[in-house]
Amino acid sequence: MKIWDVSRTLSSDLAQWPGDEPFRFRLTSMMAQGESVNLGAITTSVHNGTHGDAPFHFDATGAPIDRAPLEAYVGRATVVDLSRAFIEARDKQLITLEDLRPHAEQIAATSRLLLKTGRWPDSTAFPKRIPVIAADVPAWLQKNGVRLLGVDLPSVDEIDSKSLQNHHALARAGVVIIESLDLSEVASGIYHFAAVPLKIVGADAAPIRAVLWRD
Repeated sequence: MKIWDVSRTLSSDLAQWPGDEPFRFRLTSMMAQGESVNLGAITTSVHNGTHGDAPFHFDATGAPIDRAPLEAYVGRATVVDLSRAFIEARDKQLITLEDLRPHAEQIAATSRLLLKTGRWPDSTAFPKRIPVIAADVPAWLQKNGVRLLGVDLPSVDEIDSKSLQNHHALARAGVVIIESLDLSEVASGIYHFAAVPLKIVGADAAPIRAVLWRD
């Protein structure tokens, strides 16, 4: 069985969302200093690294991440590699239905879609601009039975967006969101997928360890 870890590594080098709480890990107890165990502690925004957004992140009345439907995060998933299109056309800023329709059969069969754009190759440098899904994509995903959308970008909306229209549209379509995947080593196709968010009561998001595998 081949397993791909498609999570971004959490470390002090990871670029956080501008103005957000950075990730920090420290040892509070060290065997090298005579303690019986090594013991660590972390401080971090729940949006650092690969994470799942909860509706509460963008809707004051939305459900927090501890009430996320876990079945959406486990099962078969389709990876769609759009990186060549985004590399060849640096001014391309939208993920459109034209990008997705050639993979419609696989997407409908798996109900989970992971989009590889290649536009955030260096996790230590936060991107200034990212591509986003076109306005008609959430309804198309709903029509094709998609329950989860994952992206290799820090958001499904533009960096400077205040309305977060794609977050809201995906929620209305019944699609859960995973952001900041690392799909750099993964090709297009169907995989088994597991990416369950941590159970943090009342949280707007939670870190995820995301993996793909094939038998």
